[in-house]
Amino acid sequence: MKKRLFGRIDGRPVEEVTLESADAAVSILSFGATVRDWRVDSAGRSLPMVLGFPTLDDYLEHARSHGAVVGRVANRTADASFELDGRIWHLDANDGRHHLHGGSLGIGRRIWAMEADGVAEAVHLEYLSPDGEMGYPGEVRFTVTYRLEGPRLVVEMEGHPDRPTPINLVQHSYYNLAGGADVRDHVLRIAADQYTPVDDEGIPTGTIEPVAGTRYDFRRPVSFEESDPERKGVDINFVLDPARDRDEPSVEVVSDWTNRRLRLWTHEPGLQVFNTPRQEIAAEGHDRQRYGRFSGLCLEPQHFPDSLHHPDWPSIIRSPEEPYRQRLVVEIDRA
Repeated sequence: MKKRLFGRIDGRPVEEVTLESADAAVSILSFGATVRDWRVDSAGRSLPMVLGFPTLDDYLEHARSHGAVVGRVANRTADASFELDGRIWHLDANDGRHHLHGGSLGIGRRIWAMEADGVAEAVHLEYLSPDGEMGYPGEVRFTVTYRLEGPRLVVEMEGHPDRPTPINLVQHSYYNLAGGADVRDHVLRIAADQYTPVDDEGIPTGTIEPVAGTRYDFRRPVSFEESDPERKGVDINFVLDPARDRDEPSVEVVSDWTNRRLRLWTHEPGLQVFNTPRQEIAAEGHDRQRYGRFSGLCLEPQHFPDSLHHPDWPSIIRSPEEPYRQRLVVEIDRA
């Protein structure tokens, strides 16, 4: 385990801890509880499996939630507002008139307290979000633990509020199993028969539709090149099969280029998939790469976007009696 000073924000230190196993090395920042780097060896080289940046300034100026834990409520909330207990709450509108990933200064843009655990090869992070932050009611104590177990990264996220409030966190790594280039050749399999369609602003319409006959059908392994020949891109929430075997991965991704395979386990009801069809980052990333269109693949276990406006969907309201918990396992190994 290695620890270093990564930079400072207004004089406050941002630290980095690198977890190491025989199979991988994963670097975590106290800024945003961010996975900055994930390395595996391939053909005598150390390849990055996630998109990230070499300096703190790059994260402050160019990152689009790269590797961060985002919230309080991830993805989009329509009109940056919601009703709770008869009152309208107005959130930070940072995506046009809508609210995205907890706002312009959500928890993915804050400095967390971070403690390294060399015995468990883990890091523990904590952030206290005050009442009213980004418009949300109530104080919430957030904790995140990253633990590296061989090729597996285990992520445990919790939110303990002092009153009822919405919480829906996402670990927002951008994966690229080729270690560079784009992800259109990546082959996906997702345990999802349905998805939540969106309008032109990315807001769910409120319906749940079958993936059959659409470019979102990944029930059998298929690449983005095959499923989306027109290069429209993917930014959609999948409804994971509630009857799926929870001991089996909900998602599997393979890159034939490096023979690397990603498998993801989650108990969350949804999964946002985003393959950066319009991304152009004006800063160098790992190994001096430039991150352009289709350079990364986000796999975001979650409750459905805009759930606050759809009471028939799984609720994201949490309370002192019913705190928020999510456990995510991601494994990267040889296919």
